[in-house]
Amino acid sequence: MTTMQAEGGRMKLTLSYLKSGGEVPLLERTIPAHFQDIARRFRDHEAVVAVAQGRRLSYGQLAQEVDILARSLMALGYDKGERIGIWSTNNLEWVLIQLACARIGVILVNINPAYRLPELAYALRQSELQGLFTIPTFRRSDYLAMLAELLPELKQPVVDDLGNTNLPHLRRVICYNPLGSASAKDALPGLFSWIDLLAQADNISQTELESRSNSLHPDEVINIQYTSGTTGHPKAVMLSHHNILNNAWFTARIMGFNEADRLCVPVPFYHCFGTVLATLLCLSCGACLVIACDHFEPGQVLAAIAQEKCTAIHGVPTMFIAELEHQNFKNTDISSLRTGIMAGAPCPPPLMKRVMKDMHCPEIIIGYGQTEAAPLTHLTRRDDSFDQRILTVGRNLPHQEVKIIEVATGETVAVGQVGEICFRGYHVMKGYYNDPEATALAIDNQGWLHSGDLGTMDSEGYVAITGRLKDMIIRGGENIYPAEIEEVLFNHPAVAQVAVIGVPDDYWGEEIMAWISVHSGGEPPSCQELQDYCRDKLAHYKIPKYIWLVEEFPLTVTGKIQKFKMREQAVAQLQNKENS
Repeated sequence: MTTMQAEGGRMKLTLSYLKSGGEVPLLERTIPAHFQDIARRFRDHEAVVAVAQGRRLSYGQLAQEVDILARSLMALGYDKGERIGIWSTNNLEWVLIQLACARIGVILVNINPAYRLPELAYALRQSELQGLFTIPTFRRSDYLAMLAELLPELKQPVVDDLGNTNLPHLRRVICYNPLGSASAKDALPGLFSWIDLLAQADNISQTELESRSNSLHPDEVINIQYTSGTTGHPKAVMLSHHNILNNAWFTARIMGFNEADRLCVPVPFYHCFGTVLATLLCLSCGACLVIACDHFEPGQVLAAIAQEKCTAIHGVPTMFIAELEHQNFKNTDISSLRTGIMAGAPCPPPLMKRVMKDMHCPEIIIGYGQTEAAPLTHLTRRDDSFDQRILTVGRNLPHQEVKIIEVATGETVAVGQVGEICFRGYHVMKGYYNDPEATALAIDNQGWLHSGDLGTMDSEGYVAITGRLKDMIIRGGENIYPAEIEEVLFNHPAVAQVAVIGVPDDYWGEEIMAWISVHSGGEPPSCQELQDYCRDKLAHYKIPKYIWLVEEFPLTVTGKIQKFKMREQAVAQLQNKENS
């Protein structure tokens, strides 16, 4: 069965399947091999600026500091294929750790800085970490107190191995303070300090480091990335040099990124958006990485853009909304911006228009993908039409395949029909660490990664997201996609943010609920007004029965709305009302 037909001199898809080629071949090299070449080419160019820390490194300086840290880790006995975790907010040390681990083939395990003790314990145990980097605190979280409870051995000096029976693989915890204040060893003598670590570097020669680095292979796992947990328990995604380096590099090419660009990064490094599409993206082409703040704060992001004359800004839609709504927005010069990536959640068209005009980002592009796909599978292009840029997530990246299937049968659907989006190519993960059953459920025997997302593909290969399989609302037998309702409500002039979920209903099976926040200083509309606004734009069965005006949404650290938590809270409150 053909998937293409000729029309007016162009080939048009008839089935929802597209394989993207590429004039430029894939990079067949490791992260350190590519980074070393970039560092030599752009030795004196600025590589990283950590605004809050007041630190700047050129590419030459960055390469030197990475090698010192890599030799230090080798001196402590960390070997290729072992796992070192990082539990921290954004800072310069994070970048050094990422590159140093890659330099020696140690797998970096990214741990969400918002984790509480049970979540941390799970991640440390599940990934079988041999080492852990941490900072002392984050917001109201006392990391050292949590670690002391989990690892009482840290209360005494530790020589070579913690010896904890519950975490038998973990040998050391290395604590550093990005702001350079007093050592945490006073509180926990068993910690290894950053200074202690770097003192080990002289025990390993540069020749030994080069030998280790040259022994690495592009297909080896170099990163374990925990899924963000918007739909439940996170899984440990294994990604290789080949996965994430190529994803970053081809994204940079599509953005037109080069050594003259400066990327402001408000997204967390622990997430693929930060690890791949910020740090690796910049370092793949010689651009400058600007670390605006340790965790997202819109005022600091705007100030960093102005101070550093950034040309690009990344973020999820909630971040862009917060920046546009910030009290300092109109008084901050961000005219240096031209591009960036908005990803992580569907982008309402009105928001895209505001970012392009008010944030001076005419070349902003929409990205789509998932952690298991390293992470990007689709991007809009700078020369796409306006509708393609605001109504779709674009076409798949070079050297990737995508298809949309009927969930029940697995058959590829016709162009324009809704189905599950599936991916295949260099970017698909190696699997979930220590979880072959979950891996088999995610990747079928033909190598297709099943996303769990619903979408459509048009005749030119552009994909539009309609929702998630688990988010899809089935009301009286009608399939309802929250994204459609969210787009309508977002166009209401009073609405700043909206998220739609399904809640249980005895008669219809499910009913529609919308959570809405309004623009600051605005008069909140009534629920009836919002329902009336929907009537001329949506079929009657798609109009939300419940509309809640809220001040905030449950979010991940990356700014993604956690709909499963919304649903839990809504169900509990609705049940309480019924019982009262």
